[in-house]
Amino acid sequence: MAYLTYTENPIGSFVEKSAGNIFEFSVNDDQGDMAEWPHRVWVASGKIANDSGWRYARVIKTVAYIVVDENDYGEAVVEKWYIKNHREYN
Repeated sequence: MAYLTYTENPIGSFVEKSAGNIFEFSVNDDQGDMAEWPHRVWVASGKIANDSGWRYARVIKTVAYIVVDENDYGEAVVEKWYIKNHREYN
């Protein structure tokens, strides 16, 4: 996953520490089952098959929690990414 230029309504960006990739994020406007995840992190350069190009997330100053999958019980599988250069756009 790497920097994306087609992010919809970006509100900020960050650099993932281990690989150095830049990501942008936007507000999650989904009021359904994933409403507890306040952000969408854009992770692809376009839709591939049924993939949306973004992941539900919670982005804070030094860490981003990214929903990467769903287990057999319908629960979110989450990765913790350490980040740097967290910026919020004006």
